[in-house]
Amino acid sequence: MNDIEQQIEQLRQQLEAHNRAYYLHDDPQVPDAEYDRLFRQLQQLEEQYPQYLSSTSPTQRVGGEALEGFQKVSHTVPMLSLANAFSDQEMEAFDRRICEQLDQSGEVEYLAEPKLDGLAVSLRYENGELVRGATRGDGTTGEDVTHNIRTIRMIPLRLSGDNVPQLLEVRGEVFMTLRAFNELNSRHLQLGEKQFANPRNAAAGSLRQLDAKITAGRPLSFYSYGWGECSTDLPPSHSAVLDQLAAWGVPVSPLKAAVTGSAGCQHYYQKIEVERPQLAYEIDGVVFKVNRREWQRQLGQVARAPRWAIARKFPAQEAVTRLLDIDVQVGRTGTITPVARLQPVQVGGVTVTNATLHNEDEIQRKGIRPGLQVVVRRAGDVIPQVVAVVPGSDPEAAEEGALFQMPDECPECGAAVVREPGEAAARCSGGLACPAQRKQAINHFASRTAMDIDGLGEKLVDQLVDHGLLSNVADIYRLQTAQLVGLERMGEKSAANLIAAIDASRDTQLGRFIFALGIRHVGEATAATLAAHFGALQKLRNASVEELEQVPDVGPVVARSIAGFMQDSHNWGVIEALLGLGVHWPAVETAAAAESELVGKVVVITGTFSRPRPEIKAELQRLGARVTGSVSSKTDWVAVGDSPGSKADKALELGIPILDEAALDRLLGY
Repeated sequence: MNDIEQQIEQLRQQLEAHNRAYYLHDDPQVPDAEYDRLFRQLQQLEEQYPQYLSSTSPTQRVGGEALEGFQKVSHTVPMLSLANAFSDQEMEAFDRRICEQLDQSGEVEYLAEPKLDGLAVSLRYENGELVRGATRGDGTTGEDVTHNIRTIRMIPLRLSGDNVPQLLEVRGEVFMTLRAFNELNSRHLQLGEKQFANPRNAAAGSLRQLDAKITAGRPLSFYSYGWGECSTDLPPSHSAVLDQLAAWGVPVSPLKAAVTGSAGCQHYYQKIEVERPQLAYEIDGVVFKVNRREWQRQLGQVARAPRWAIARKFPAQEAVTRLLDIDVQVGRTGTITPVARLQPVQVGGVTVTNATLHNEDEIQRKGIRPGLQVVVRRAGDVIPQVVAVVPGSDPEAAEEGALFQMPDECPECGAAVVREPGEAAARCSGGLACPAQRKQAINHFASRTAMDIDGLGEKLVDQLVDHGLLSNVADIYRLQTAQLVGLERMGEKSAANLIAAIDASRDTQLGRFIFALGIRHVGEATAATLAAHFGALQKLRNASVEELEQVPDVGPVVARSIAGFMQDSHNWGVIEALLGLGVHWPAVETAAAAESELVGKVVVITGTFSRPRPEIKAELQRLGARVTGSVSSKTDWVAVGDSPGSKADKALELGIPILDEAALDRLLGY
């Protein structure tokens, strides 16, 4: 290394050290002017000697040209969401479940940390260098925002320290401090630009800029809370892994702590709740995770959330305002929900003008009527709702405001409004003939977790329905480029891209298709279970309510909903039209599934196999098995590959039959 190269490297190390001191430890070592002098000196040397320029240099955080769009990124390890707890009782119940599932008589240790109100991201490092940053998206697919991630000074472009893995995915939250948020809004106000409603929106909007120079001008922060893929073994506890990440230069929350049992969780929660107003950033709760990683693996996950973690949310923020009127909205499945029209009020940093009133019974029980002062709450800091009438509200206003009554006819289509015995919700009987239900059914059908039609958003669906181009979901596959060109914000290129996305969505999976149909009470997990159990749509249609009730996690209410949907002639006509328009999925050998020994069996998979585990899981489900994440007395078989975890030991303890890969292949018909 010659003198110039050595000088450049020393300047880079100095600047990165100052960045860590400033952003990670809040302890600046030099004045801003000295930092700027070092930065300019490095910049000049790199311009003079471009052969020594490096992508990890502090001068290279902001890229050049703006991007045309965001590329999709698949997360090899899904970015899961979290279950929520809103009370001490729910936290205690969570702790009891953990102890029971682990068969632990003593107290469990948890890793606790504040729940940042920002945007989850995944950072991929290869040989210690940041190569990609992606948003969480739907948990399995996000957007590539590397160009913007590189502008965040808290995020190291190169990991430091010893034993840095060849591959490491860091998971964490991008957020904006309150000071940065207020300064950004003041700047926008001076420039006559739109202001952000809250720091979370500001952080999300800043990270999703196509031009990294805009992001660089908006001071974002980052704390890591976990990891994804890693090429080396990590420490045995969650807290120790975070300490290791910090040793490599990755910022983690300074407020994280290990606590013991539900009492320890409660004490930490109360402590953070008291400190919350003094924090430099917004938080909306506290996250508790089982600290021991082996126990995390043992507990596994359900649907899109781990069993070993929970978010204890803070009490919803409330405000008082006047109720101006009550309207009704028609949902995707026909549910008619009363909606409060409110005098605008700030609740938790957001201007609220509408709030849910749930149903007619709740309105009558609370004595809600137009003209009264009401308490508005953002439940879980997200969904506004009217929770009560302010005691002593203006009696004259109470006299003037008419008592609410659910309409006899749907305001959207004129069909009769019905309310089934024992149900709180009233429903429009118009089905997909109702424009409101039709629009929402199409939006659901096209959504990322259903048919995943990129570019077919709510505003475009509104136009297509209003112009008579979509009357049901099958019409999506009849659209032509010429019909789209000329719609608002739809040129030839956009139209061609949408048609291409629609064509690509024809190749799907049976579980996705069932979910896309929008059957009431049928979510993603239930749709996947139905697909695995029946293997064919016609079999699902022919199933009686009693047969449906035999499917795992399908109770009487869900079974009746599925049977009713499948037997409806209009619904089945739409399904047949979709199939006739080329929607398809991989063929399922239903005869093999019916004869398989695996039908109805509960199987657990552990260890490494010659084929990917998701592929094995899909085959087991296709042949009628139910694949779970933990071993219990209800487990029929445990499939054990190389380097199995504690599940194999648990199976031996309980005397559950173990299948090696050869035995598993025989069951699968290989």
